[in-house]
Amino acid sequence: MARKPWSFKEDRRLMELAKSSTTLENAAKQLGRSPDAIKRMALRLGLSLKSREAGTKKG
Repeated sequence: MARKPWSFKEDRRLMELAKSSTTLENAAKQLGRSPDAIKRMALRLGLSLKSREAGTKKG
């Protein structure tokens, strides 16, 4: 599956969502992207998003 490039507007929106302490899953829904895509971009931008599954770790 080809990845859709991120626009500047989407980057800014993700920054806003991270600032407002939204969950990873909610950010994914709002941006129409997978949670993994959100996670990758958040890391690239130096952002922190909490997962709804905060207590569980996935390998």
